[in-house]
Amino acid sequence: MNKESAIRIISNALQAGRKTLSEFESKQVLALYDIPVTREILLMDKTEVQKAAQEIGYPLVMKGCSAAVAHKTEKGLIHVDVRTIEEARNAFDKIMAGLKCMDGAVLMQEMVSGKRELVIGLSRDEQFGPCVMFGLGGIFTEILRDISFRKAPLTKNDALKMMREIKGHKILYDIRGMEAADTEILSRILINVGRIGLEIGDVQEIDLNPVILSGAKPIVVDALIVLK
Repeated sequence: MNKESAIRIISNALQAGRKTLSEFESKQVLALYDIPVTREILLMDKTEVQKAAQEIGYPLVMKGCSAAVAHKTEKGLIHVDVRTIEEARNAFDKIMAGLKCMDGAVLMQEMVSGKRELVIGLSRDEQFGPCVMFGLGGIFTEILRDISFRKAPLTKNDALKMMREIKGHKILYDIRGMEAADTEILSRILINVGRIGLEIGDVQEIDLNPVILSGAKPIVVDALIVLK
C-alpha cells in the first residue's frame, strides 16, 4: 500500500479548499490500498473519447466527475450501456453541458455486470474513532438499512462476522446460479477501508456504493471520500 501517495491526493484537495474528493480521486486512494475498483479513464477533451473507449472496451459507463457533484444520477450525469463511438461522443457532450460551470471532466469506465450490490463505508465517530460499515447496497441501502458496524482496526474474523450479521447475508451465498461471493476479497476491502481511516486522519467519511459482485468478485463501482 502506498500511504504517502494517498495522503498526497488528499492534501492537494485540501489545499484547493475542497471537502470531498472526486470519484476518480476517491478510487485512486482506494486502489492504493488494494481495494478493487472499476477500470476507468478521466477525459478532459472530446478528442480523447475514441482512444479511451478502445482501451476500456464496450459497453461503457460515462459519468460527470467533479468534487462538486455528489449525486450524479439525479442531475443526468450518468450514461450507461454506451456501445458505440457515436453514443460515447454524444454522452461526452451531454455530460459536459450538464456540468456547466463546475470544474469537472468525464469519467469513462467499464460497465460491471452483476445482480448483487453491496455498500461499504467508513465514518469517524467522536467517541470510537473510525468505524467501518457493511450492508446491502444500491437502492436498498436507505430503504432497508440492513447494515453492520465495527470499530477499526478490523481483523479478518471481524470482517467475516460483519458479513454474517446483516439480515440479507444469504445474498453472499451461491444462489440462483450465481457464484458465492469471494469473502477473502470482501474481508480485505473492509480491513483496508478501516486502515484508511486509521492512517489518514483527514478522511472523515468513505462511501462505496454500489460494490457490485461481478460473479464472485466484488468491485467498487462508485466511491466518495469526504474530508475533515
